[in-house]
Amino acid sequence: MADEEKEKRQAEMEKLPVVLQLRPVPAIDPVEDRFLNKFRFLKAWESSMPMDLFLTTHAQSVRALLCSGGTPITADALRCLPSLQCIVTTSAGLNHIDLAECWRKGISIANAGDSFSEDGADYAIGLYLDVLRRISAADRYIRQGLWPSKGDYPLGSRLRGKRVGIVGLGHIGSEVAKKLLAFGCSISYNSRKKKPSIAFPYYSDVCELAANSDVLILCCGLTKETHHIINRDVLLALGEKGVIINIGRGALIDEKELIECLMQGKIGGAGLDVFENEPHVPEELRASDNVVLSPHTAVLTPESFLSLHELLLANLEAFFSDKPLVSEVKDE
Repeated sequence: MADEEKEKRQAEMEKLPVVLQLRPVPAIDPVEDRFLNKFRFLKAWESSMPMDLFLTTHAQSVRALLCSGGTPITADALRCLPSLQCIVTTSAGLNHIDLAECWRKGISIANAGDSFSEDGADYAIGLYLDVLRRISAADRYIRQGLWPSKGDYPLGSRLRGKRVGIVGLGHIGSEVAKKLLAFGCSISYNSRKKKPSIAFPYYSDVCELAANSDVLILCCGLTKETHHIINRDVLLALGEKGVIINIGRGALIDEKELIECLMQGKIGGAGLDVFENEPHVPEELRASDNVVLSPHTAVLTPESFLSLHELLLANLEAFFSDKPLVSEVKDE
């Protein structure tokens, strides 16, 4: 009887839509059963075959691929999958996917949409508050026993009234703006294009945005155009009291120039959740009291993962039902 049940289950599994995974996707591990009831996953890393052979073997059966931000989807991999029509990624950013090749082949892409927006925005503001009010530095001051011997800790600064420049007014950037309005901040932004429905002042030039801001909050994706978008000129335009917050990708900032400007007092501070060479963080950043550091966790909460799980399921179900993807990324 057990064998019959096993065979029946196997037969049912064979009928399920096939979804390829090149590497483990940590975001779905805790709830994998929910996915396994709806899809049959081909897990490339569990095969003894070389990757190219594995992809070629399953080339005709794979129409959908599920990946995370840590899985490069290269042109070479795409060439091995001529039947691929859809990529669903657990990340908001798309710098791990060869977008040009996907658009050329007509492959649809769905990302994390606004699953991370609320928590990412909270974290960006938390980093800014921490830098501005010196919360982490003051905590260290007490823990090191310096309060009795050195007296009161230096004052921080008020958030209300600050001019905030947001680089990337997408899902997360828009949520940051909404929350900061409640703090009495004035908002301006930079993005690929001016958004007609947005009343905030728009700057096509990031250096000009920095010159008119007390803080820059980076929420944009990493592309060839945004790599090192924050260079020395932008940092100098931000000024000696200026603060930079990065919850996007580490390479948005020229890290060497950032360190130099911090060491020379050319900018006032930084709150960084991402870095150029993760998980390695330069000693100069780790040693600076005007820098708040976080290990790439800005968007990660149990609540955001729950939203992500629902979205991943919805996107895969939509694709296999010939319906529009819920969080499709359009070629612009």
